[in-house]
Amino acid sequence: MSDDQLAAYRRRIDEVDADLVRLLAERFRITLEIGWYKAEKSLPPVDLVRQHQQLDSLRELARSEGLDSDFCERFIHLVMDEVIMNHRNIAKSGRQRSRSGSE
Repeated sequence: MSDDQLAAYRRRIDEVDADLVRLLAERFRITLEIGWYKAEKSLPPVDLVRQHQQLDSLRELARSEGLDSDFCERFIHLVMDEVIMNHRNIAKSGRQRSRSGSE
């Protein structure tokens, strides 16, 4: 493809996509720590109040950024569902985290 402008747009998209993956990886590292903390403290894997507050906040942010809030909510639900599944698996495992934080 010889269109320089299109190539520049695509490079920017590639950079944003890479940033999204890095941010998701960081989010899942943090939520893994939360999952272990909840298991150690015998807290439930899901905090529905927190979940609803977060969704409300992100819906508003999406609107203010010109992003379809329904799309944003579907995306966030996908992420939250994965986190909840991970927290439930940690709680079921009954294993304690090692002192280094690894499994």
